[in-house]
Amino acid sequence: MNKKDCFFLGKIVKKYSFKGELLAKLDTDEPELYEDLDSVFVDLRGNLVPFFIESSQLHKSELLRIKFEDVETEADADSLLKSDLYLPLDFLPELEDDKFYFHEIIGFTVEDTSFGTVGTITGVNDSTAQSLFEIDRDGIEILIPMNDEFITKVDKPNKTIVVTTPEGLIDLYLED
Repeated sequence: MNKKDCFFLGKIVKKYSFKGELLAKLDTDEPELYEDLDSVFVDLRGNLVPFFIESSQLHKSELLRIKFEDVETEADADSLLKSDLYLPLDFLPELEDDKFYFHEIIGFTVEDTSFGTVGTITGVNDSTAQSLFEIDRDGIEILIPMNDEFITKVDKPNKTIVVTTPEGLIDLYLED
């Protein structure tokens, strides 16, 4: 399994018990969707390794308490600390038409209601307080906040996102 075929589910943040249980911080608004998994992929030194789950339950609402098969001791658990967890993309629940996962909009065209065609989405920067569309316009990178007030329409079949941005925002990137 390759990372490109998976999505980041979360990170193992600490041990829970001396019996090998771990706590994972999930990167989701709906952690309850991932409470009954049979297995996950754990990133061990750059390789995705499948781990089967004996039991799991939500712990303090945002953490998932996991007991993996064959992880029986504190030492076993220590070896997994700070590891990233992944699931295959087909585990993602289907979203409503106007909602999207970041990975599925790569390659979409962005149209602005005033400006016209802005460019093609090459990525999403979610390391800032507000996530940003990273858009390529003939070699120039344009960043547009992924703000619900800006997003007018998400047209998945035609791979287009229509936005209405504040006047002058796009022009800032195009001035010499």
